[in-house]
Amino acid sequence: MSRRKVAVALSGGVDSSVAAALLKEEGHEVIGVHMKLWRHGPRSEASPGENDARAVCDTLGIPFHSLDFSSPFQEHVVNYFCGEYAQGRTPNPCAVCNRLIKFGLLLQAINDLGADCLATGHYARIGVSGGSFHLLKAARPSVDQSYFLYTLKQALLPRLLFPLGGYSKAQVRQMAAERGLPVAEKRKSQDLCFVPEGDHERFLRGRITAQPGDIVGPSGEILGRHRGIAFYTVGQRTGLGIATGQRLFVSRIDPVSNTIFVGPEKDLLASRLRAGNLSFVCVKPRRALEVSAKIRFRSPEVSARLKVFSEDAEVDFEEPQRAIAPGQAVVFYRGDEVLGGGIIEAS
Repeated sequence: MSRRKVAVALSGGVDSSVAAALLKEEGHEVIGVHMKLWRHGPRSEASPGENDARAVCDTLGIPFHSLDFSSPFQEHVVNYFCGEYAQGRTPNPCAVCNRLIKFGLLLQAINDLGADCLATGHYARIGVSGGSFHLLKAARPSVDQSYFLYTLKQALLPRLLFPLGGYSKAQVRQMAAERGLPVAEKRKSQDLCFVPEGDHERFLRGRITAQPGDIVGPSGEILGRHRGIAFYTVGQRTGLGIATGQRLFVSRIDPVSNTIFVGPEKDLLASRLRAGNLSFVCVKPRRALEVSAKIRFRSPEVSARLKVFSEDAEVDFEEPQRAIAPGQAVVFYRGDEVLGGGIIEAS
């Protein structure tokens, strides 16, 4: 690979730090770029991870830049997150952040720093064949993060690098320790950088108006009252506050009537879903395809048939899937390649 000027998105965690170290060792001119996404205090204060990112750059002897994207992050990611929950949907803020912020605004900003390409600590790979670039899963399924990257486009891939795509998490931690990086023993960060201690309900309560409503059982009977549809998701069993002597799960959320419907586990199974807001890495399919699909990040891939229409798509699963949640992403694969995905609208 020819020598390039590479901006590495440094979160302050071990993954992106090792990505920077590997690229420097390959002979690239590396600069560290930290995005301020969420302010927990005054604007002048360092964002979470900023001091660690700066310390990594000092250790590696590379320039450090801090870019404040907190306003667009609030507008495009946090407001979306709150709005989706307020409508009884289950959002995917990491995918939105990747599309609009990390591989949107940041990719534009590194042009001003003279960088040729952007690298991140994602566990994924980019392949080239037939003159085209392809987004691929990580070599190790246990760490694969390609699910969150399905909105990347063919035109962006030549400017992106994922140095960790062939490694395991244990190998990455070992490489961090061997290189004396100050974050080598740092614990994995929480799932969402802007939700303190992962407490979604407390975070949402300060930002939306929650209206209590009915919890309706399998036969249409009112079983209790909910705290607000924003605090529930399809498939949820605990925290319902109802006692019926049987295991009941949230099967559907109706924002129009402000009602949560519950039922037995069999009510969670569905063999088909409809998805909108489609995005394909290379070419939008013009005919039905046999694919594998994931309906959540931690769900297994399952065989499915994908039919794409002008504005949406239909996915028929070989076996019924549990708790298909509107608002989540469904991502399509063929082997190791990420074809694209969309947002689940209904099952």
